Amino acid sequence: MGKSRARRFRRAPPAPAGPALQSDCERGPEEEAAAELLEKLQHPSAEVREYACASISQLLQQKQVIPAFVQRDVVRCLGPLLMDPSLAVRETAAGALRNLSACGGFDVCDDMVTNDVMTPLVVLLKECSTGLDANQLSPKKCRGVNKNYIEDIANEAINLLWNICECNNTALYIFNKEGCLEAVLHYMKKFATNVDLAISVANCLQAVTEDNPDLLSSFNASAQQILETVMLSPESTMKHILLRTLIAGTIWNIKDTIPAGSLGSTVNAILKIFSESLAIDAGETIIRMNEAEKNRLKLAVEPETEENMSDTTENCVLSEDDNMEEIPKGKLRRENDVSDLLPSDKWELKEVTALLTAQQTALEIIVNMCCSEDPSDDEWEELSSSDESDLFMENSYNEGSGLLLSPLCLSDEVNSAFLNNLIPKKILEKTAFPNSVAVDICTHNPSWKPLIKKLNAVQCRALTCLQSILLVSDVDCLGGASALQSLAQHLSQLIFSKTELPTDTEFLEAVTSALRALLQTMASKNISQCMTPEQLLALCEAGIQSSNTSVRVNVVSILGISGSVLAKGQDTAETLKMIGKFLLEVAMKESSLVVAGEALDALFDVFADGEEAERAALQIKLLSTLKEFQPVFRMRIRKEGKGEYSTDQLCVLDNVKMNLRRFIAYQETLGKTPT
Repeated sequence: MGKSRARRFRRAPPAPAGPALQSDCERGPEEEAAAELLEKLQHPSAEVREYACASISQLLQQKQVIPAFVQRDVVRCLGPLLMDPSLAVRETAAGALRNLSACGGFDVCDDMVTNDVMTPLVVLLKECSTGLDANQLSPKKCRGVNKNYIEDIANEAINLLWNICECNNTALYIFNKEGCLEAVLHYMKKFATNVDLAISVANCLQAVTEDNPDLLSSFNASAQQILETVMLSPESTMKHILLRTLIAGTIWNIKDTIPAGSLGSTVNAILKIFSESLAIDAGETIIRMNEAEKNRLKLAVEPETEENMSDTTENCVLSEDDNMEEIPKGKLRRENDVSDLLPSDKWELKEVTALLTAQQTALEIIVNMCCSEDPSDDEWEELSSSDESDLFMENSYNEGSGLLLSPLCLSDEVNSAFLNNLIPKKILEKTAFPNSVAVDICTHNPSWKPLIKKLNAVQCRALTCLQSILLVSDVDCLGGASALQSLAQHLSQLIFSKTELPTDTEFLEAVTSALRALLQTMASKNISQCMTPEQLLALCEAGIQSSNTSVRVNVVSILGISGSVLAKGQDTAETLKMIGKFLLEVAMKESSLVVAGEALDALFDVFADGEEAERAALQIKLLSTLKEFQPVFRMRIRKEGKGEYSTDQLCVLDNVKMNLRRFIAYQETLGKTPT
């Protein structure tokens, strides 16, 4: 405790599972629909099977419906249809399983693997890879639009594979064992003509290469050449920027396969791609693309044109008989991250979504590049007091050289490339609040409204990225004392620019983590801090009310860092009294032992030395209060520790308990024992 730890990003898994399964006696409309549609999957007519798959696919987008299908072995019913004689049935079956994996969460993905979805999926992937160059079109075209069933089936299958491998280690083991990499890489060769398929493949590759050393031997020179070709492609659309960013992330994951002589140039190429992505102003892009959409829709006034747009391949499948009615597919299309539900004609919106996804991905990978690959980082989304360990300082900060460090011990040349590409500057630009005009456009356009969440996510990732850079970079590398003071003012403006302090948990965690790392760096170099005590206390009083443990830990630590600096000054006793009372109250009343321990650590730092600190400690009766609290804290650790906290957290709490005893003894030697 007392020092912040760099966060390592993991790719976000599918959403959690839905409601618990109902018993048969509670049979409702979902159960009726599930039973009827699953029965139709066995129908001799391909059109009926296709319709049933499409209907199931649509229903599985509703989490409350998923248990009814899982209860009736939907995976064992749909799995064999991945090898159905009808290509249309294969595609809709793969789409239904994809939706199940995306919307069902970890438990459903585990159930899918248990029910052997990987066997037909692997066969389908390899068969599609073999037939990829045949350019098979459907017997009937959808109003003149060419439909390549092989590529469309592959896209659904790759997304299904991506979801399952992200959630289930057995699926990842099967991926390695069955040699799926070769087939998946073969799909990537279509990137010039089918960027959507390539993006799906790139997402899958980034997932299966993360923390998967058994796969590294499969990346031979030919495989690396495919990735390099895509990464160096010149196309400038937002989708291609996303594609190159994802491939760059994959290459970072397999960096151990790159010859030492090529490593510097490879990492330099990765940073160049990230720099190009981050250089684009997302707000201005939204404004421009929204205007382009308006102009396009003004021209599309002919009813026939509108009908053609709604009847494209993405939204319908025509039966073998021209007289048959159109069958809605209703599938969940996830071309990249959150753009699954976007209609095929929303190309401007898709472009912006691709850009924001690329920027978020780039920032997350930069964070990972700054972090040591400690196993305890794996569950970054559940970080709490283990984040506060001092171990990060040994792994990620070299006080001698002050260079940006990574597990690779990057060369001076590559570190120079990091700065030459203006990565820190571009990260700082992304920490600003989103363009207000762009946000207003998204707010008043239902289709574009989800972009607001993406804009905020990019800002939060940039703040986390800033935190990581602060933790692993020397002050001179960051621009010196004046640059850090300007940065402190910038972060203060983010927090205090509005009439009320921010309440968004993700933003508050990100900005307090960055501020904590900054103040920590400034304090270690005796650089004067810019935030007033009143601002700090206001931030802490708001942050301590947060439901997020990391936010509460951050604000307590921030107060401890600032208080320890104030203790070295003159006429600060009154402020130290306020800080001391606040920290004591947190230590004694906080429900989380992690936060309580951090508050005690902060007290030790603030009142460790100095006449002002001694005077304030006497007035708030710090010593007697801590002596009374000591047995309570020990008892809480014994009662609450086991089962509720990790081994790392318990280790930190034991250190706090020991430091509390030493701090009390130290205070007593100063003759501060009250009468």
